[in-house]
Amino acid sequence: MHPKHKPKLGQNFLVDDAARHAIADALGDLSQRTVIEIGPGHGAITDILANRAQKLIALELDPSLAAELTFRFRDQPHVQIVPIDVLKADFSTLIPPGETADIIGNLPYYITSDILLKLFQAGAQGLLTRAVLMMQREVADRVSAAPGVRDYGLLSATAQMNAQVANLFTLPPSAFSPPPDVHSTVIRMEFAPRFQELGVDARGFDTFLHQCFAQKRKTLQNNLRAAGFPPEVLTASWPASIPALARAEALPLESMAELYRALAPVQIT
Repeated sequence: MHPKHKPKLGQNFLVDDAARHAIADALGDLSQRTVIEIGPGHGAITDILANRAQKLIALELDPSLAAELTFRFRDQPHVQIVPIDVLKADFSTLIPPGETADIIGNLPYYITSDILLKLFQAGAQGLLTRAVLMMQREVADRVSAAPGVRDYGLLSATAQMNAQVANLFTLPPSAFSPPPDVHSTVIRMEFAPRFQELGVDARGFDTFLHQCFAQKRKTLQNNLRAAGFPPEVLTASWPASIPALARAEALPLESMAELYRALAPVQIT
């Protein structure tokens, strides 16, 4: 039985036995893999991973939880407990040179987007292969949404430029202690940046996506005018394949990349 622990830092601990095994199973064969776990808490999933992974690195911000886990896994040298904020962790120093790692974790609701952006950067650097992540259901729906649906937006486009995303399953509040006010969805991401495939540079295209999605209710042309693109340039460069009144959330990434390349000579930063 786990000791009582006052919830803070957005902590909701997974207590559903079937769920913790399903989450660990979603990473696949780990016998030759390094796994980085984000926010292990009391170790519900850590216990499983420790018996499967070649190397397990658990990043835990809460000092008391980190101490608890360090003691529990003291006789398993392949398990490393690092007391650090994941947003401050340097994956390049955690992962053995020339290798990649898999990521797993229950992301704190209030910094989910920040963590995802950090993972996308590491994926683009060739450090990460796969991630299995639990997050608020509404955020997961946005990450995996397809163009043309209400949930599709900047987070969707950014995620799908960097990874292949699949929703796996959703857990009710009762799967956690204390129960959160929301349902949680587990997603799997296979890191596969598309920048080279679509003929765009990562930094410039990321800026462009922010400009395109700046105001969800505005048309794409209006958002780009607001970003500083001259109307006459937009008219002259606009691809025939994109409707003049299109909104960013209606277009697939291939069309966004086509527009970016057409406007490349006049990118506004």
